[in-house]
Amino acid sequence: MTELSICQRMRSLRKEEGGGEIGGIAKYQQYIAFKVLFLIGCAIALFFIAVYSIMVGAAQIPFNDVINAIIGKDSGLYGNIIWNIRVSRVIMGMVAGASLATAGAVMQSILRNPLASPFTLGLSQSAAFGASFAIVVLNAGAMQTSATGSVMVSNPYLVTTFAFLGCMMGMVIILVLTILTRVTPEAMVLAGVAMGSMFSAGQTAMQYFANEVQLASLTYWTFGDLSRSNWTNIPVIVGVFVPVMLFFMLSRWHYNAIDAGEDTAKSLGVNVSRVRIAGMVCASLLSAVVVSFMGIIGFIGLLAPHIVRRIIGGDNRFLIPGSALVGAMLLSGTDTIARTIVAPLVLPVGVITSLMGGPLFLYLLVKGYRR
Repeated sequence: MTELSICQRMRSLRKEEGGGEIGGIAKYQQYIAFKVLFLIGCAIALFFIAVYSIMVGAAQIPFNDVINAIIGKDSGLYGNIIWNIRVSRVIMGMVAGASLATAGAVMQSILRNPLASPFTLGLSQSAAFGASFAIVVLNAGAMQTSATGSVMVSNPYLVTTFAFLGCMMGMVIILVLTILTRVTPEAMVLAGVAMGSMFSAGQTAMQYFANEVQLASLTYWTFGDLSRSNWTNIPVIVGVFVPVMLFFMLSRWHYNAIDAGEDTAKSLGVNVSRVRIAGMVCASLLSAVVVSFMGIIGFIGLLAPHIVRRIIGGDNRFLIPGSALVGAMLLSGTDTIARTIVAPLVLPVGVITSLMGGPLFLYLLVKGYRR
């Protein structure tokens, strides 16, 4: 919502109150207070989800030990499990979920398309193609012996680098189409779908020429999985998320203006093309870092912004931080389900997000249509 639309809303509220300025201001304060309370409630819920995620697993950890570990006191015999395994996984889940959801919210706003997300724009598929190239052509996938006999990627840093390069290559293709052909935002999403199809075809070709071990390694990587998180990866993702999030919040009024229409945004002095390109670059960078480390995690970037919009509306002052909080809740919660639903076996979180995200997204679409 732009400053102009806010002023118009306040005028209408004053008319409803019989022209009283005090009544209009009170209504607007209630309008803002509800959104702030929603953000506070999400933050509190996220804290309890994080604590519960640390508590449950193959080894059940008492609540007191978890709290002691969080505040820096002695956490007893469980300290090694808490700090070396679960805390890093929970933090990675929150940051990755917040990153994907924020990227999705910004893409949907600047493209004015509710279906825009890192997955629907083909960025996840391009990252998977880059990882496939590293595993098959550069032989970064090999069998590693372990206690569980699982298949691991022998050179995760090489795979991560090429997944990131693949994702950025997809972003560059979209931006080139935008700048050279001046395609509409709707056509940009369609171009992303076509690009994702081409990268998926390239990934299929890699699978065809891969041997058994490479194919197993490639399948392992494409599963979105937070088990790869560690204290080395977290600073990288946080180091990208924080400045990009600050940039999005500084640009929130521009995104609100674009939501009101390109003509309205231009009349307010917004350079729509520059804001759109800058937003796409930052959102794609955020998505590329997460996907390159964690693999393909679908629906978070698409679903979280829709949930927030249904509750508090599309004002980007609250939509962007709200999407980050809800995205963190969704990914942390689904990862907890993935670790406990068939314990001691741990499912890839990407499987759970797809199973839960698809029906829930269809429900939101049907509910919105009925309204």
